[in-house]
Amino acid sequence: MWRKGIPPTCWWECKLVQPSGKPCGEASDGEGEGDPEMTQQETAPVPALLRKTKQPKECFLIQPKETKEGATKTRRRRKKKITDVLAKSEPKPGTPEDLQKLMKDYYSTNRSVIELEELNLPDSCFLKANDLTHSLSSYLKEICPKWVKLRKNHNEKKSVLMLIICSSAVRALELIRSMTAFRGDSKVMKLFAKHIKVQEQVKLLEKRVVHLGVGTPGRIKELIKQGGLNLNPLKFLVFDWNWRDQKLRRMMDIPEIRKEVFELLEMGVLSLCKSESLKLGLF
Repeated sequence: MWRKGIPPTCWWECKLVQPSGKPCGEASDGEGEGDPEMTQQETAPVPALLRKTKQPKECFLIQPKETKEGATKTRRRRKKKITDVLAKSEPKPGTPEDLQKLMKDYYSTNRSVIELEELNLPDSCFLKANDLTHSLSSYLKEICPKWVKLRKNHNEKKSVLMLIICSSAVRALELIRSMTAFRGDSKVMKLFAKHIKVQEQVKLLEKRVVHLGVGTPGRIKELIKQGGLNLNPLKFLVFDWNWRDQKLRRMMDIPEIRKEVFELLEMGVLSLCKSESLKLGLF
């Protein structure tokens, strides 16, 4: 006979050890000899695989990455500014065609086709445009070589021989300082609204003869409305076309200035150009 669960060949060789460290057959101090079979079942080692408990697994939520389509949509929403476009492009001198195109675009919404054709100006009314190599004095000398003679023959008050239109009062002062070599003894008047009232300018135009006027289209338009400035003796109208401000905008890029310029052109300038008594220049 052999004990249950242990082959006969190894039963005598197997030694069961009690928790006290003595073999199962020997009784510990103060204890009686117990049943070997029960002792074997109680003290038998548990397999290592059963002792291992399963560790809980951690779950991580991975946030999905932005797709290329989403990034593309974000880039498309950003509008290009005029400064971004002009900073990467080379400056180009203005041409008479630029002025004609702006006029058509401005009046296309409220004018008929026939009325738009009437706005076309003949090429003969345009002076040579600045090619970005001239200073103001050199450009005026080129387009008006007989200025000294014209200045001497002009004696009408409330009028000027030449108007230079720019976008701001600060720019007007810069232009007046830069035309010293051209104007000579000519009388120059500031025609802008900064620190100068319209009534004061009207009185000055009535008192003395003025040859050159430099200012903004809004104030020049107001002087014409109040009768302080007569355009009939006007011979030259020059736009400060190519100059750009800190935001790289030309005067015709500013909506308010562009509107005032076209309103000024309709106050007799277009009719004078068609009669060829007035010449237009783009500086």
